Amino acid sequence: MAPDYDLIIVGAGMVGSALASALQNSRLRVAMLDAQALPDNTPEPTTASGFDSRVSALSAASENLLRHLGAWQRLPADSAFAYQQMQVWDAEGTGQISFTAAALSEPRLGHIVENRHVQLALHASIDASRVTLLGGRRVITLVREEAVWRLNLETGESLRAPLIIAADGARSPVRELAGMATREWDYLHHAIVTTVETAAAHEATAWQRFLPTGPLAFLPLPPRNGRHYCSIVWSLLPEAADAVMALDEAAFCEALGEAFELRLGAVLAADPRQRIALRQRHAKTYVMPGLALIGDAAHSIHPLAGQGVNLGFLDAAVIADVLLKASSRGESLAELAVLQRYERQRMANNLAMMAAMEGFQRLFHADALPLRWLRNAGMNLVDQHSLIKGRLMRQAMGLQGDLPLLARDPALGTEAGY
Repeated sequence: MAPDYDLIIVGAGMVGSALASALQNSRLRVAMLDAQALPDNTPEPTTASGFDSRVSALSAASENLLRHLGAWQRLPADSAFAYQQMQVWDAEGTGQISFTAAALSEPRLGHIVENRHVQLALHASIDASRVTLLGGRRVITLVREEAVWRLNLETGESLRAPLIIAADGARSPVRELAGMATREWDYLHHAIVTTVETAAAHEATAWQRFLPTGPLAFLPLPPRNGRHYCSIVWSLLPEAADAVMALDEAAFCEALGEAFELRLGAVLAADPRQRIALRQRHAKTYVMPGLALIGDAAHSIHPLAGQGVNLGFLDAAVIADVLLKASSRGESLAELAVLQRYERQRMANNLAMMAAMEGFQRLFHADALPLRWLRNAGMNLVDQHSLIKGRLMRQAMGLQGDLPLLARDPALGTEAGY
């Protein structure tokens, strides 16, 4: 029996949708399915602020990818807020680092965008006549039939393709069904996420304070009606998170403002809080014959530097490049040797970023006086050296290294005709 598609992408979130958009102009028969329905639009959040609590700090490389795919241009006006500065400081010392776009001769350090806007823009960039979109299809079993996979769905349908791309999140059902092992550990921290209104303007700055209990980030959102908003991520030990979640809004705002040293004045209001257990996962291998993991299905990282979705977008860009080149050469996309080209390019970079975040996490939780002195002295030393700061920031912005075509500045053109 002939397969229904050349490849099926499981997971229609931001990363899976980026891959579907990148492949839609090829000769490949592509389907993208998701356990949830795929709406053409989503209602505005009913929160007091009007913002959704799920936001991402998009790097320049991610912006480039979205521009290539025509999704950036579809974002609602003023929904992507450009931040120009980043302020990082240690709560237990004098260590601090300041990053500015001007020092890098860049127009911005990145953008803060609600995830729902990015996902909808990507969906709008996909031509349904070129990619089959299947919402409300939960994968129940995954069966290998010679050189083809059969996906059995909760609806009773079955779909067949030689290649499956799992973009179905940190707890990827496809990864589990395929028996692909992971290395993972619990950070023993929970992140409290919400949107807050502050008395003072955030000055287009992303703020991060390292507390003994974990990092606290204030990410700048667009002002509305003269009022100032930030998305916050507050990492706490579980028992501290219990106490903070139990506070009423006024007490929470007061505690949050104190933890943030009132850098933006009083915290005036807060939307309902969400709590997320922090756990790091990394698949031991990203590929097997006829199957590849991308995004959180391959790796989930501490939200310390907001790099999760940016790493996922780079996964999508690299595997799209690998598959399109293999297709043009007449190679079988499901061959392990083809898929390992993607794995070789992305696994080392992802592991390096994860190791760096793990190192920061451990260093800033160290209580020993010599280590506290070391990290404060190190932060101040880095702050005084523009070359080191510039290299660190350009790495975070996705402006260094051998970037895939889709992550490069569209103004420079591409050689693949995406």
